[in-house]
Amino acid sequence: MPTTTVRQRALLRAAAFGVGVSVPVFVLAYLVRAEAPGLTRFDQETIESATAFTREHPAFLRALVVWQELLQARWVNLAGALLCLWVWRKHGLATRALWAFGTLMAAWVLQLAAKGLVQRARPVVEDALEHAPGSSFPSGHATNTAAAAVTLTLLVWPLLGRRGRVVVPVVAGTVTLVTAADRVLLGVHYPSDVVAGMLLGTAMAGASYIGYRGWSAQPPTERNP
Repeated sequence: MPTTTVRQRALLRAAAFGVGVSVPVFVLAYLVRAEAPGLTRFDQETIESATAFTREHPAFLRALVVWQELLQARWVNLAGALLCLWVWRKHGLATRALWAFGTLMAAWVLQLAAKGLVQRARPVVEDALEHAPGSSFPSGHATNTAAAAVTLTLLVWPLLGRRGRVVVPVVAGTVTLVTAADRVLLGVHYPSDVVAGMLLGTAMAGASYIGYRGWSAQPPTERNP
């Protein structure tokens, strides 16, 4: 099959995946902008219950704040950049490393753009536990962590053994879910914010990888998933 045709099909598959996974994000964004009563009530009731639980457990609150700081976008992206550099320098997978770094940066920019478009105010809860600047939808923490989890897992996939191909995705998924829960339990994001963030980050990383696989000729030493 001609290279051009392969690349075109890869880009179409990438676009289809990205749009397909993002459909719930678009729906949630519309409901948020429309202030749909059902979603608004669910979000508010959930966050009030979550913050009430956190408020009753000071040690848990402190742990959530530490987790919040560790998973700031600057630290996630720095860790990702260092891993990309290591994969490049240690294993010679330059193209793969550049793809991963570019995807992390693109996801970061994408969530900022989405926040600017939706312009959802942060949750308002009695006796707030934490305060966060900027818009609420989608969650930047959830978007960046999900994108990093998918991207960095795929980045190191050729280097993993059988056990690693189980452990790494489980750890990456767990970190993403804990980060999403952290945002709600601290009262700085609604549940719909973090769900949208995880979907958006996954869509970005997955679509990027599908396009990369089809567009970039892979050296025979790279064992892709």
